[in-house]
Amino acid sequence: MTKFSPKTDETSNTQKDPSDWTTGGEPMTGAQASYLKTLCEETGHPFDESLTKADASKLIELLQDESERVSGGET
Repeated sequence: MTKFSPKTDETSNTQKDPSDWTTGGEPMTGAQASYLKTLCEETGHPFDESLTKADASKLIELLQDESERVSGGET
């Protein structure tokens, strides 16, 4: 029998779709705003301070792909 590990199992709920977050409609956090502002500057996108937590998370993921930063940290 294989043991379930929430840190490594891809079917884990640790990565929930931001649209399904119960707090997703709240304003983005300070950490999200700071990181998103940096990503927007790096990619030439306008920064929208009125985004929700869920929308900020989605935009961060999108801009990480466009940015020269490596997801999960800088190299």
